Amino acid sequence: MADRPQTFENHARFVPGFHGVAFGLLVINLLWSLYRVVRPSGIDTIMQLLLAVALLLLFVYVRQFPLTVQDRVIRLEMRLRLARLLPPEVTPAIDRFTVDQLVALRFASDEELPALARQVLDQSLTDRKVIKKLVKNWQADNLRA
Repeated sequence: MADRPQTFENHARFVPGFHGVAFGLLVINLLWSLYRVVRPSGIDTIMQLLLAVALLLLFVYVRQFPLTVQDRVIRLEMRLRLARLLPPEVTPAIDRFTVDQLVALRFASDEELPALARQVLDQSLTDRKVIKKLVKNWQADNLRA
């Protein structure tokens, strides 16, 4: 992704081996295990089904845990950026931002961040996509989990 400028349209991270191959194989494994359970079977097929479900849950959590940590780091980074860029009379409002708002605002350039931050608070915008679409001068984040 670093070979082309990052925008709202291409900023989502997709790892083919993880999101396509690994997930696809886990779904096939689950479907095969379900098929085997509905046929006359023994305890081993039930255990294989439980393992297939556990592997899919593991797949979800292996992705979700680092994203949660990433959001916490972004929250800290954005609070520091806002404290540096907002006028002193507005800095007390930093604590009013939600994690979703801060995560979306991280793509705004330093020049547009103060006005965009005020707009987000004034209009009570909470949807990440809506806020990201308001960013005019996209600041790439190529170090995402």
